[in-house]
Amino acid sequence: MPHEHATYGASLSPDATAFAHIVDDGGYPRAVQRFLRGRHASSSRDVELPVDGAVERVIHSADGHWLACQVAPGGGNRMEVWVVTTDPDDRAARRVDNAEHGTAELIGWDGQLVAVVVTDEDGVGHSCLIDPATCETTVLDRRSGGRLVDAWVGSALIRTGPRGYREISLLRGGVEMALLPSDPGSTTDVGVILDDHHDLRLPHGAGGTEWRFYQPSRSFGFGSDRGYVRAMLRSDNGCEFARLIEVAATEDGVSYHVVAERADCDLDEFAVSDDLSTVALLWNTKGYSELQILRLLDETLDEPIPLPGLVARELSISAGGSMIALTVESPGQPRTVELVDPRSRTWEPIEKSFSRYMGSPHPELVTIEARDGTQLPSWLYRPPTGVPERGAVIYLHGGPEGQERPGFSELFPPLLDAGVTVLAPNVRGSGGFGKTFSHADDKERRFAAIDDVADCVQFLIDNAYAKPDRIGCAGWSYGGFLTLAALTFHPELFAVGACFCGMSDLEIFYHHTETWIGAAAYPKYGHPINDRALLQELSPLRRISSLSAPLLVVHGSHDTNVPVSGSEQLVDAVREQGGVVEYLLFPDEGHHVLKPANREKLSDAVTSWFVGAFSSR
Repeated sequence: MPHEHATYGASLSPDATAFAHIVDDGGYPRAVQRFLRGRHASSSRDVELPVDGAVERVIHSADGHWLACQVAPGGGNRMEVWVVTTDPDDRAARRVDNAEHGTAELIGWDGQLVAVVVTDEDGVGHSCLIDPATCETTVLDRRSGGRLVDAWVGSALIRTGPRGYREISLLRGGVEMALLPSDPGSTTDVGVILDDHHDLRLPHGAGGTEWRFYQPSRSFGFGSDRGYVRAMLRSDNGCEFARLIEVAATEDGVSYHVVAERADCDLDEFAVSDDLSTVALLWNTKGYSELQILRLLDETLDEPIPLPGLVARELSISAGGSMIALTVESPGQPRTVELVDPRSRTWEPIEKSFSRYMGSPHPELVTIEARDGTQLPSWLYRPPTGVPERGAVIYLHGGPEGQERPGFSELFPPLLDAGVTVLAPNVRGSGGFGKTFSHADDKERRFAAIDDVADCVQFLIDNAYAKPDRIGCAGWSYGGFLTLAALTFHPELFAVGACFCGMSDLEIFYHHTETWIGAAAYPKYGHPINDRALLQELSPLRRISSLSAPLLVVHGSHDTNVPVSGSEQLVDAVREQGGVVEYLLFPDEGHHVLKPANREKLSDAVTSWFVGAFSSR
């Protein structure tokens, strides 16, 4: 299958005259700067960095003078942060983080300072502001599992807590303030500090029954604990679905109110213009995306703007709110950056390459009822009309808090063309369907998630989508773990399987993964010491004697998220049992396969593996 050209991760310049984005068209994904207006209009330049690796994020500085890039050397999971100027004639690049033995995450900009989280090997996060010209560094916060979310004029939002139990607090003037009431099991993970310049009337006194005017904190100097700071947060605190909340913190306390919410779907993302006129919102409605504009002055919502794709991500907005950039995709459309004027609601044409799969049919959204009555929203992809049907594959997403959505896949089209039906379910524990559903597979509840996969098999059989002896299972990361669990807990149901960068044993995962990744996973999977018996009972590796299906195992050598050692032990164990296993190792990849040539090799291998298994039956 030929590689598909993709563009994504756009960052608009503040004045909307240019944007930077990531281009994936050969080798590792790279950053490109494109000019919309001015003397460089319609031209572009590659952002040249002296590091061989994948660019994962690119962000303009608030003054438009700099670009910061997050890079994964060798396609691995430990990151670096580099900066360049936006002058296309200036080719100098500088690495600004000091994460020699850990990883660096690009957060954004506080004026002309790069906001970065540097995490040591011991899991301690250093939330920093770095001068891109001198690399002078100011550490705002230092704690295990701490992560800077946003910083502006001396105030900072800090996220704490493991997966599924995250909170954001405000740090200013050496004082830390909780912003929302305690709600265990809720997630508050995204926030933006508003650049206020005017006095504001806010609640004051016991119970917030009195009101008074406060000056913005910046009026009292950098990092002052006086005056007020406002922020926008995405949170499911106090409700089932994530919504947009405005908080205001003063020296007298914190007040908050809901700005935008829907009763039955999550707020995926939001972006606020610097002039505080416009907020772009992306809603997740059963996997489909919906773009809506909020007028911040009176908190009114416009009618949704129709999107040129089914799924959208990675919002960026210009300083004056005149332009929005986002990434869209569909089953027949690779990731593509699109620009829209939120006032005229018109999309600005950008050069595209046409996909071979532009005619791919959209999947059908089906609901599978699990054995305990839980409803599992799932996507059913059927082979083209006239293609002989060979079998079906259940494909399981990662996370487990990830979500299967009708986006672009390089793995699905060749399978469909070969006559293989693909069922991509959202088993319990998936995101996008409310807080309760997301926590439904925590710890000992994971056995029910394994049974969900078995119930997906029954759905395929009951609806005559596949014969009982021609059903396989595959998944990436946690989806790989769930695949292995399904193959070993329900071996009689599967003819073939494939595990991509998956965990074969959660104890091995905890022993070899990065410290900060393991610590964040305790509430989901269980503690490696306190819940050892549970982890052992869930282990596919310990049940490998039950495996009867041929197994394809794929991994990247540079994976430090789910280290390759787990796959190596799995392959050895299957071979010792006399089972059939094929091992595909990519020496120049990490937790994801990024290089086009490698992705093409992977797609060919997956199609051949499943078609071969089904044809032999």
